[in-house]
Amino acid sequence: MLVINPTSVGLSIFTLCSLMSESQKPEDQKPTELSPEEQLAADLQQDSPVDELSQALGEIVILKAQAEGLKDQMLRAAADVQNARRRAEEDVSKARKFGIESFAESLLPVLDSLEAGLALKDATAEQIREGSEATLRQLKSALEKNKVIAIDPPAGEKFEPSKHQGISMVPSEQEANTIVAVLQKGYSIADRVMRPALVTVSAAK
Repeated sequence: MLVINPTSVGLSIFTLCSLMSESQKPEDQKPTELSPEEQLAADLQQDSPVDELSQALGEIVILKAQAEGLKDQMLRAAADVQNARRRAEEDVSKARKFGIESFAESLLPVLDSLEAGLALKDATAEQIREGSEATLRQLKSALEKNKVIAIDPPAGEKFEPSKHQGISMVPSEQEANTIVAVLQKGYSIADRVMRPALVTVSAAK
């Protein structure tokens, strides 16, 4: 009768399973290749605290340099603004002092003509009239050169309170509220009325 030892059977089964497991293992597993991004991340994870500190110090140096550059730019901009403000104030001051210089210069020929006319002791009435007309033309030219324009509306023009000052309402065949006659010319400078024209206005019929 054959007697089987349980212990021997157990060892045999364990040995067989071990051999089968060894036979099923892959021969050689190749290492997984990493992408450049994954490799960089892995390298960063392996950096020592000393490397991280050096990197942080480098970033601080760069930020300080950028801050100094921005500070310099700000100081330069502030200086430019201050210089521009000073120049503007100087221009305004000069304009106030010498703004009338051009107008006064244009009046000098008028003054010369008046003095020359008064120097003629034996001038005839015709000469005086001719001289006065020439001086008047010079004066008008000087005023127009400085944008001083006469307000001299023709008869029949509509009355405008912004440019005309009515002295009286008079009966007229004209349309109501129109100018009948100009008693005194008005003047404007650069579209701003200095003095309105004095006029009579037609009354309603």
